[in-house]
Amino acid sequence: MSIPLKLGYVLIIVLLFGSLAVLYQFQLTKLQDKLEQLESNQNRNEVILRTEKNIIEDKDLVILYNRVPKTGSTSFVGVAYDLCKKNKFHVLHVNISANSHTVTLENQIKFIHNVTNWRSIKPALYHGHFAFFDFSKFGASKPLFINLIRKPLDRFISYYYFVRYGDNYRPYLIRKKHGNTMTFEECVNKQLPECDPNNMWLQIPFFCGHAANCWKPGNKWALNEAKKNLINNYFLVGLTEQLKEFIQLLELSLPRFFKGATDHFQHSNRSHLRQTVQKDLPSEETLEKIKTSTVWQMENEFYDFALDQFNFVKKFIMKNKGQVVMYEKIRPKV
Repeated sequence: MSIPLKLGYVLIIVLLFGSLAVLYQFQLTKLQDKLEQLESNQNRNEVILRTEKNIIEDKDLVILYNRVPKTGSTSFVGVAYDLCKKNKFHVLHVNISANSHTVTLENQIKFIHNVTNWRSIKPALYHGHFAFFDFSKFGASKPLFINLIRKPLDRFISYYYFVRYGDNYRPYLIRKKHGNTMTFEECVNKQLPECDPNNMWLQIPFFCGHAANCWKPGNKWALNEAKKNLINNYFLVGLTEQLKEFIQLLELSLPRFFKGATDHFQHSNRSHLRQTVQKDLPSEETLEKIKTSTVWQMENEFYDFALDQFNFVKKFIMKNKGQVVMYEKIRPKV
């Protein structure tokens, strides 16, 4: 066989193998593309399944109500206790020794662990008189925080008489100032410690949290932190003066817990469950003395901030009851 003929055969063989290699690479690329598409579809399906599971199976839902004293919290919690069996959720009171409003780091960890892992008790509403602390700081999922606040001077005067005369909820319980009949006005005029406006510093630290500055009366950083937490970390913050509307919004937003709550609140004895037995309203002159204090001004600023936010949410929810969210123009197609 001549050399040119041999070279021709070699060239044909090279071209043949080259064509096969190109075809193999093309088929391999197609298979890889299909595999990637399948994996992508699988990932999308897994996301959809996880999302549907989170929406449908709300058995792990937890609400945390770090209730501020003397804000109508007993009336609200009474509604939750009345509904919990019917709506199939649990209500748990968090009782902290010595009525402390702050929680040690050790107990924060234990509490977060219990809230996260106590599955037999879920869905659940936890309530207690303690300041906010951030679950995400400990690497845990956040519950839905809710709360109520009250006009600061009204809350302050109510507490002053509460520790003297008690309330109609437990009328036979002797309070720590029992027998002391001094009026709030007399206390202010005598400039006694228990009616010092600094004692009004409570709603801000309850929302601010466990930082040292949170508990320094009149601290501007604490006020700003409380505002940020109210917006960023609370599902809903209501007002004592609009307790019915607060319950109504919760029923619309969280029917899993609060279905039937509004009707129950309006037609049961829960609307005025805990009233201080006796209160003597101070004169305008005395009220003005309190209002000159930095603490009242800051607590009142926080109250007005919460009022604006609540009214904004209320107006938006009531206006958009039938709102529907849809997903369109999804690319690439699933």
